[in-house]
Amino acid sequence: MIDPNHPFYDALWRRVAIVAFCFGWVVIELFVGNLMWAGIVGAIGVFAAYKLFFERQKSG
Repeated sequence: MIDPNHPFYDALWRRVAIVAFCFGWVVIELFVGNLMWAGIVGAIGVFAAYKLFFERQKSG
């Protein structure tokens, strides 16, 4: 789903923004009481963080 080595993800701010958006959305879902959606988006955020920060190959 996410190719962590695609040139689009070279900029650190893009990777951070994607993960931060997911976890920000989790907070919103928890605030309104939607535990199921908070869990789903939280899992997506964890997956994105893993792919974009841990599985990513160092360029250069």
